[in-house]
Amino acid sequence: MNDMKRYWIGFNLVKGIGPVRLKALLRVFGDAKTAWSASAAQLQEAGLSYKLTERLLRVREDVSLERLWEGIQQQGINVLTWEDDTYPARLRDIPRSPPVLYLRGEYQVEDEWAVAIVGTRHFSSYGQQVTERIAGALARNGVTIISGLARGIDGIAHRAALEAGGRTLAVLGSGVDHIYPPDHRSLAEEVIEHGSLISDYPLGTPPDGSNFPPRNRIISGLAKAVIIVEAGQRSGALITAGYAVEQGREVFAVPGNIFAPKSKGPNQLIKKGAHPLLDAQDVLELLNMTQIAEHKTARKVLPSNPTEAKLFQALGLEPLHVDDISSRINLPVAEVTSTLALMELKGMVRKVAGMIYICRQRKRA
Repeated sequence: MNDMKRYWIGFNLVKGIGPVRLKALLRVFGDAKTAWSASAAQLQEAGLSYKLTERLLRVREDVSLERLWEGIQQQGINVLTWEDDTYPARLRDIPRSPPVLYLRGEYQVEDEWAVAIVGTRHFSSYGQQVTERIAGALARNGVTIISGLARGIDGIAHRAALEAGGRTLAVLGSGVDHIYPPDHRSLAEEVIEHGSLISDYPLGTPPDGSNFPPRNRIISGLAKAVIIVEAGQRSGALITAGYAVEQGREVFAVPGNIFAPKSKGPNQLIKKGAHPLLDAQDVLELLNMTQIAEHKTARKVLPSNPTEAKLFQALGLEPLHVDDISSRINLPVAEVTSTLALMELKGMVRKVAGMIYICRQRKRA
């Protein structure tokens, strides 16, 4: 598997080959290695434009994937692709999910219980107090805090989570080897120790301004909900809120002074239907996250068994009712239902409606 990752990284270096085009190439060629090695004629026959084909051939000629992969390993950077079972399940489900993720630190199963907290760089004392209180309380309840490592609300959220003894993930608008802003390097090191720096940008990518809006889809994609603390009407935090709505995430906004420019963004979101956030308990209750410790314990101590294996095999990406599942594997509905309940606690399946379930960890191309 690791040998295959270098080819995914290779495609990640080709500007213009994103999730949609890569998925199409994988569909035609079967795997990343075969697609990477295809001739110009084969690539164009597979639907790649002449311009993108030429760009891919140039990268193929200029870059040694072997040396690149060795360098990544030497730096202790972890790489996840769509083919990895450990690729974040929630992120996998968003539109245009990133084919490749680079991590410094670890993404753990418990990070599926995550909330993003974002806001302005130019915060008020009110914004700081609210962020510290909400992030700290959520972290103490086992919720992983996600943000963007930026100055202001982002940095405050990361620090509050760490001070509360929790986990935190920072999604960068650069390669994970480029820490921005520079004055957050020590904070980044703490994040690595108690979470992870994450990026879908190749190593060496500088923190260009155009990189930050697209990365916001990953911030919201990793989270169960997004909290906007303070944000002007043109703040990047509102872009994150927009992605959250597109991805079906809950959006919370901290109400503020109607005359304060920094509160215009959150107040407008509330006006449009976002949940007004008054206390961390609002988030925990709405998202049914009040028993995270019990969920985590169940995930760790409940062993796999033949029934779980049958159910996992029967379930796919299309929702199925328990009656249909029962018929497929020839087991009583009662046994199917009770086992699915335990598998849901372990994060293996998800109930989408009533008695309808979907598999959460099936690999996708």
